[in-house]
Amino acid sequence: MKHQVHVAIQVVPIAQIPHYPIIDKAIEVIDASGVNYRVGAMETVMQGDYDTIMDVVRRAQEACFEAGADEVVVALKVHARKRGDITWEEKLEKYEEGHLTPLVK
Repeated sequence: MKHQVHVAIQVVPIAQIPHYPIIDKAIEVIDASGVNYRVGAMETVMQGDYDTIMDVVRRAQEACFEAGADEVVVALKVHARKRGDITWEEKLEKYEEGHLTPLVK
């Protein structure tokens, strides 16, 4: 699938206190990947081609284990279209003015 998709990822380390440093490692992997993304309070949404995004998901999960997690739950939501790309603009442009965090490229 080479069209642009949106994938929301939520990483939940199990029984790891503190857990935010582990989540931060997953976000660092996403940032270093070069895909477009937005960090939210409960999940991070990425935009890119499906195969690239799934590779980023795999590496983000590995980074959690490398950061000391013994167990993680990784929840994904995928928005894909048979023909054409999924874009931030189609979903967000009417809300953009001052209400959302900027897109990170």
